[in-house]
Parts: sequence; structure tokens; C-alpha cells
Amino acid sequence: MQGSFDRKTTIKSDSRKIFLVGNPNVGKSAIFGLLTGKYVTVSNYPGTTVEVTRGETAIHREKFLVVDTPGVNSLVPMSEDEKVTRDILLEEKPEAVIQVIDTKNIKRSLFLTLQLAEMGVPLVLDLNMKDEASDRGIEIDDGRLGDIFGTGVVSTIAVQKKGLSTLKKAASHPMVPHFSFPYDSNIEEFIADIEPLLPASNISKRSVALMILSGDKTLKDWLLRNVSAEKINTMEALRDRTAEKYPMQLSYIISQQRLRAVEGVVAGILTKTESERKGITGFLGEITTHPVWGIPFLVFVIYALYEFVGVFGAGVLVDFFEEVIFGEYLNPWAEKIVTSFIPVQIIQELLIGPYGIITMAVTYAIAIILPITATFFIAFSIMEDSGYLPRLAAMLNRIFQTMGLNGKAVLPMVLGLGCDTMATLTTRILDTRKERIIVTLLLALGVPCSAQIGVILGMFGKQPFGAMLIWVFMLTIVILFVGFIASKIIPGQRTDFILELPPIRVPQLSNVLIKTLSRIEWYLKEAVPLFILGTLILFAADKLKILPFIRDVGSPVVVSILGLPPETTESFIMGFLRRDYGAAGLFALQEKGLLNTEQVVVSLVTITLFIPCIANLFMMIKERGMKTALAIAAFVFPFSVLVGGALHRLLIWLEIFS
Repeated sequence: MQGSFDRKTTIKSDSRKIFLVGNPNVGKSAIFGLLTGKYVTVSNYPGTTVEVTRGETAIHREKFLVVDTPGVNSLVPMSEDEKVTRDILLEEKPEAVIQVIDTKNIKRSLFLTLQLAEMGVPLVLDLNMKDEASDRGIEIDDGRLGDIFGTGVVSTIAVQKKGLSTLKKAASHPMVPHFSFPYDSNIEEFIADIEPLLPASNISKRSVALMILSGDKTLKDWLLRNVSAEKINTMEALRDRTAEKYPMQLSYIISQQRLRAVEGVVAGILTKTESERKGITGFLGEITTHPVWGIPFLVFVIYALYEFVGVFGAGVLVDFFEEVIFGEYLNPWAEKIVTSFIPVQIIQELLIGPYGIITMAVTYAIAIILPITATFFIAFSIMEDSGYLPRLAAMLNRIFQTMGLNGKAVLPMVLGLGCDTMATLTTRILDTRKERIIVTLLLALGVPCSAQIGVILGMFGKQPFGAMLIWVFMLTIVILFVGFIASKIIPGQRTDFILELPPIRVPQLSNVLIKTLSRIEWYLKEAVPLFILGTLILFAADKLKILPFIRDVGSPVVVSILGLPPETTESFIMGFLRRDYGAAGLFALQEKGLLNTEQVVVSLVTITLFIPCIANLFMMIKERGMKTALAIAAFVFPFSVLVGGALHRLLIWLEIFS
């Protein structure tokens, strides 16, 4: 989601390549934006859901293709992101690899530098965030670092656009590092035995040998394509024989020996003083992660987010776009044009009818969802640029651990309060397939979008306060329970929560605008076609009398299990089309006096847990695959009815609202 987009520009894949590599949250995407400007493309890496951003830059009048690889902590992959970065280095030959380093956390970055040096790639080290390191009293001897590794070393401050020309100059003359260090005798013996069995590639045989010794299973496909089965068996036998000599896993042994080498480098280049400056940003940095004061600050942020996105975005802006722009101008104009120039009634209905592409799909996507997502993207970009998002993830990490997740999951879950469809798309930031499936399930099940929340809060405004508390309590319990069970059933492992906490910064307006605009275009490209497709399906279902049939079949379930009047069946059907449409139908029934307080609570709990809207369902199919998406929908539908029915009987038995 970095940068902005210009589809008119064609990026040549045969250009000389520069790879940007680095840990997460080191400013790599900011460096990429400075190098490439706005002419970029974003696409999934083949066979994965991981996005790789590419763009062009000019150095000494020559054009280079810049590839922004996913942020990694190691090149022995533990996640899909790390595998993609390793595969890019393995499969493609770069003119230069620029490693972007967070200067204030250089030890962590040098662990990656060591692996890049072992690969033998032409390397440039970019010490980014030099100002933040200085504020913490950290000084790095650039010259000494360059001498140790035999590479060019430059300093940048990406947010201030400093050091770009020096970085470009260094990238035009990269050097292959000469740094190396010996592992213990057993590992060196294995490397010596296995190197003759390996084919030549874009990285050194030594680095491939160390990946094999570390038990890197993701390398197996590459080996099968490039090495005979006999040689693979020989290498595996050598690895097993080496592993028998250690009481712990070889991956751990290798990591520990690399860390000792890194510590030796750090000792020779880093000096630290006690001159760290504080000020308002330093004060906020301490507050946001404080075990006590961090909680009220979190509550304040969530409240501000609700006011900006939920009240201003979903209220003021949506009302203006839906009622004024579309209601008074665009839709009436469209109806006049269509009825005047298209005499065929079925085509008129397809365009401007109850399930029309213009009156429903476009109106929904632009007038209702776009203001919500735009305001959320602004808020999201401010939190991201300020450095608060990693702190939010850290604050909520313990809660998410009970569901087999970690603090990163808070990001799509919070976005779900704006739009579940967009939130499902952002599950790509999670490291494993298991985590992405669990969060997709929880989003589909129990996270109401802001449009639906607005209608629901309007309904509860006319009911006792206890009614809303029961609704919140039920959703919380259901999400925690389903997440816990899903973590036990869905195969796979949860990744460790490793997240760098950058200092709190004053957000840069230009960064916020660039990120917001790129994400809005991302939304228009990814989601609007799904709204149109969903509307076409509903149009066909209405014409084929499928919707009335579903209504007749569903009424007995609604009446007998949920204890609701038969008129609510229509609301649940509309909830599949659009979540707030379903809630709006219940609101209308409440206004007519057809729902008492107990029925309001039961209906709202059920419709919040009900199957995701059609746009979200299509997004689930796109991201998780047809089988997984349908399995989630097949679980959510009966489960929501089961929870609603159980709540109905519990409230009747306890006579809470009698």
C-alpha cells in the first residue's frame, strides 16, 4: 500500500534492478517513495498474497527498476513475507541491494546485513532515521562500518527527504561485501561438503548451504528444480549427521553464532551517550506504552477514531454524499438519462432499479463506503506516521494471544469497524495463513462496520442502556470464544510477536496525504468491482424469484428460534446485501412498535453475527479462496442463529426486560 499509482506508466521488467531490503518499520517504504515518486505498480508475488511494489528511478540518466521487498527479520523464512524476500534475492539478479537500517536499532539490522553479506549480493547500507538515533544518544561510525563489511554506507532521514542524492550515487556503484566470519568446525565442515553439490545461482553457495543446514523447508521446491534427487538425499543425510552433534536445533545454533558476530561488529562502531532529549514526543512515547497510563490514552485514541470515522465520516460525510450529491443530483440525473435514451425496461432496472448498478452498487461504494474508508485511511495514516500503530498492537497483544493471534491482528480488526470488506483485504499484513483465516472469520462473524454501528446505536438510543451492554457483552464473548476455538482447530502455528516500537513523531502532512490517496485508489480498484458484481447477482436473484423463495423459507426459523416477528426475515436478507440495510429494516420495525426490547437485543445480536455482506463474501473468496470463504459463511450463518436463539430463551427465562 505504499506510494501512489499511475496506471499510464509502464514499468519495464527488463530494467536493471535495485532491491530495497530491511526489517519492518525501518522507513524502507519512505525511501522507496523518494526514489520512485508516484510512478509505481503493486502486484502480488506469484503464488502468494504478498504484495510487492515496483517503480522506476533515474540515476545518472539511466533508468532502474526499484523493487520494495517485504520487511523481514531473517532470510531463513518463518513467514510468507520472508519467503518472498528470500525468493526475490534467489531468483532475480539485482544491480544493487540497498539495505535500509533503523540506525537506533542497528544490532537487529546487522543480523540481516550479515546474511546479505553471506549471499554475496552487491550491497549498500543506508543508515536511516539518523536523527532519531542522535536524539537517543546513539552515534554510528559510518566509515568503520563500511570498512568492516566492504560496502558503501550512507545516512538518510527519509521523513525529511535528506540523503537521497548520496544514496543514489552509492547505489550506482555497489560493492560485494568482503565480510565473513567462521562458524564452528562442524558447521564449516558441512558447508565444505555441501557446496560442491549445489548449482550456481544469484546468491552464494555458502548462504544456500546455511539455509539447508537451518532446516529451511521453503527451499525444497527450488532444490527440486535445480538439483538431482540423489544430491538432495546426500545433502539431507549430511544435515542430519551434523544435527546429531548438537543438543539444540541447528537453526538456533547458527542464529546464536551470527548474533555473536553481530555483537562484535556493534562493539566496534557504536557509541552511546546520555544525551537523549525528551520533549512532548518523548513524553507521549512513554505514556503510550505505560502499563497504567497507556490504557486511558488508548481509550482516548479509540474515542477520537470513533468521532472522526464513525460520527464525521459515517454520519456527516455519508449524509452529504448520499442525500445531497447522489440523492438530489447524480441519481436523479442518471434516472432521467437512462429513461430518456434506453427504452428497454429490464436494462433500465439493471441500471437504476432497486438492485441497479448506478442506484445501488455505485451509490453504495462511493456515497456510503468511500467517505467512511477515506476518513479511516486518514486516521490510519496519522497513527501510522506518528508511530502509534505498533504501540496499539503491543497494548492489545495479550488479548489477541488468547485467540492464537498476536498484536498485529488489531490493525485489520480496527479497520473492520470502518468496513469489513477492506479489513479482509488488509489481513495480508499477518504472517501466517492460520492467522489470516482466524481474523477473516472474526471479521465476518462479529465486527460490525461503521455504517451498521450507526444504525444499531440509533436503535439502542430508544432502549434501556442495559440493552446495549448486553449486545456489547455478547459480541465480546462470542469473538473471544470463537477465536479461541478456531486457534485450536485451524492447523498452523502462531508467529512470535516481534514488533519494533518507533518513537512517537509528528505526522508529516505529505506522508499522510500520499498514503491516504494511494489507499483510496486501492479501495476503488479492489472493492468497487465487487459491489457491482454483488448487485448483478442480487438483480438476477430478484428477477428469478429466488429472493422471495428465501424469504418464505427463512420466516419459520426467524419466528420459532429467534422469537421475532416474520417481518424481520426481510431485514436479514437485506443484511446480506448490505449490513446497515438489514439494521435499517429492524430500525423501521422498531419505529412501528413491532419489536419489544428483548426482540431488539436478540435481533441486533443475530444480525451483527450474521453472514457477511455480499461484498465482503466476494473479498473473502478473493483472499482466502472459495473453499475457505464458503466454509466460514456456512459456519457463521447457523452459529449466529444458534447464539440468537440461546439469547432469546435466556432473556425470557431471566425476565430481564419483562
